[in-house]
Amino acid sequence: MSAAGTGAVATAEPEYRLVLPSGAAPAPPVLDAAQRTVVDHPGGPLLVLAGPGTGKTTTIVEAVAARIQAGHDPEQVLVLTFSRKAAAELRTRITARIGRTVREPVARTFHSYAFGVLHRAAALRGDPPPRLLTAAEQDLTVSRLLAGDAEDDGVRWPADLHPALGTAGFRRELRELLLRATERGLAPQRLAELGRAHDRPHWVAAARFARQYAEVTAFETLFGGSGSGFDPAELVREAIEELRADDALLRAEQARAGWLFVDEYQDTDPAQVELLQLLAGGGRDLVVVGDPDQAIYAFRGSEPRGLLEFPDRFRHVDGRPADRVALGTCRRSGADLLRVSRRVAEGLPGPWEHRRLTPAEGTPAGSVEVHVFDTPAVEAAHVADTLRRAHLLDGVPWSRMAVVVRGSAALGPVRRALAQSGVPVAVSSDDVALAQQPAVEPLLAALRAVLPPRAASAD
Repeated sequence: MSAAGTGAVATAEPEYRLVLPSGAAPAPPVLDAAQRTVVDHPGGPLLVLAGPGTGKTTTIVEAVAARIQAGHDPEQVLVLTFSRKAAAELRTRITARIGRTVREPVARTFHSYAFGVLHRAAALRGDPPPRLLTAAEQDLTVSRLLAGDAEDDGVRWPADLHPALGTAGFRRELRELLLRATERGLAPQRLAELGRAHDRPHWVAAARFARQYAEVTAFETLFGGSGSGFDPAELVREAIEELRADDALLRAEQARAGWLFVDEYQDTDPAQVELLQLLAGGGRDLVVVGDPDQAIYAFRGSEPRGLLEFPDRFRHVDGRPADRVALGTCRRSGADLLRVSRRVAEGLPGPWEHRRLTPAEGTPAGSVEVHVFDTPAVEAAHVADTLRRAHLLDGVPWSRMAVVVRGSAALGPVRRALAQSGVPVAVSSDDVALAQQPAVEPLLAALRAVLPPRAASAD
């Protein structure tokens, strides 16, 4: 458009609008009878035993959606799980299923929820918000204190441990010991008592170190001008203490978790179970889903027996043990795969009803092969050859293939073997340590090459 009398050209400013997506909420899935029992659960504690591929996440999503659609306040429905990735998936699926967003996250990790409790407690008291100590901060503090111990300026460690005080392995093992003690509510005094009772002098020394570590972190927090700093393992235990000390805060959190769902309950540790008892004990509405056969985090302090003890620990108001339901239809594996995996599972201890799985109608039977190799290199080469043949001869997309390894130490050799054979590889960032991730590993290698050993200090 020409401006009158000037000959200049005036252009309209672009306008931007936020447009809601036109896609409708996803259609509800078809549930089997056991899943429908969970969704229709009238209230009180319920244990859901769910084997692999039985749709436990779908069941949780549908149970949450059913309660919100029935008029329950979504701000009073809480789902707890163990990883940020799982919590994000649950939030996405629940909000898509109900076709709306909510002010507070519906699904959270245990540590995220506990941190939120500490944040709300600090706000009510007018204190600065709490701060989460990073692993690097913890490691730096531990290394400094151990360096002082090595010079006899601090904790007196047993003589046979003196050569290890400056090693990364000892720092890692010491942190693990202190984390496990914290999760089980063992104060330094109690840890020292156990050390003396069981003739474990290194426990006694670790207890003294724990007191010293707590004093140093409290001092740094106080004079650093920020809120209280907490290790990740301390979050749940500190949240428990806050809830016990403040009845009004406890009542508010119990209302926030009017319906409480827990995924992967077999991975809970004693502190997390204690938190659940505060929030949903006494016959409140609590649904936990788990599979004792998939308990793999004992090295992080989880105790699968928590799932086995659930019916007696969480009882109905009238004293009855919690209800139990087992999901029995597997949608992931066919008849042949189930026959092999169930033969292994039948030899495991614990409850059995969740192991009697039947394949969903139309699921391919699948196949199983067992091979024995002389070396890991030969094994990796065979895996690479199998994947290449499946892609080139059978037309299987790369995206439909996966290689499962026992531990992260095997990821590197397998990834290199696949890459050398022309097989594209994508490894989840959750499975790779930060120092080994592609964006970080070259940087650390360059620093090691450029900096003299003495110059590469912690700072």
